[in-house]
Amino acid sequence: MLLLGISLTAASVTVLVLEFLRCRARPLPLRGWAALAVLLAAEFLMFRGVEPVATYFTPLAWTAWLFLADAMLWSIRGKSPIADDPREFAALAALSLPLWLIFEGYNLRLGNWAYTGLPANWLARDFGYAWSFMTIIPAVLLTADLVESFGWFVGDLPKWKFPRASLGGVTAAGALCLSIPLLLPREVGSCLFAFVWIGFILLLEPANYRLRLPSLLRDLEEGHRSRLYALLVSGWVCGWLWEFWNYWAAARWQYTFPMFQRWKIFAMPAPGYIGFLPFALECSVMVVFSRWLVDKLRARFARAPRG
Repeated sequence: MLLLGISLTAASVTVLVLEFLRCRARPLPLRGWAALAVLLAAEFLMFRGVEPVATYFTPLAWTAWLFLADAMLWSIRGKSPIADDPREFAALAALSLPLWLIFEGYNLRLGNWAYTGLPANWLARDFGYAWSFMTIIPAVLLTADLVESFGWFVGDLPKWKFPRASLGGVTAAGALCLSIPLLLPREVGSCLFAFVWIGFILLLEPANYRLRLPSLLRDLEEGHRSRLYALLVSGWVCGWLWEFWNYWAAARWQYTFPMFQRWKIFAMPAPGYIGFLPFALECSVMVVFSRWLVDKLRARFARAPRG
């Protein structure tokens, strides 16, 4: 199973590289080569057990990937999130931390994963947590941007119409998905974490649609599939990279999911890789709604009288 995981990871990365070479319009900038050098050096030092790289390898690898993917995107489009608006990208990284803590909260109850090999010092440990969590959502969304730049899904497709009356039912279904695992006994709820991976999509996407925010539902209504499919591909790619980089790191997560423990690829039970696909959609939906909410709160506080 380990060889299968390495093969699938290598195949996914190879496709990205070949498509980048096909689509690039300008050379990879120096920051991209620097990010690639950092990633390769971190891999070498991690396998040799050199600290602190071995302990902080996962966030270090993802940070290098963020800068490398951004540079690849710039080579194709001539613009990219980090290069064009670093403050906005930093805000996205900051938002990734509290959003991921929501899933950590669920894990406290459901116990689907645990962290091992963490530093004994609480400050070093929490620094690693924060750094890691701040890379998660930016990695998914930036990888989706890169995949979308390949032009795989251009062109209009048949339009799907969604009755507005059905949106309330979708929202209710999302609320149920997010509630049921917590309300059931822990030994049952721990088998239902998949509900959480789709729950926020169902709960928040109708709100994004109604609020005229960037919406996957509206894309489907207008016959656009590019963002939807790019996010699904990003979930696939990021899932394999996450587990590949996690497997050999000194500080890593172990899955305690009470099913399929004998069918592991790297540290993840094989069916768990399917969950990365809706998780990528969930990242996008949650970020869109959270940004709207933050803007509303900021505007309200700005209008509040100052005593």
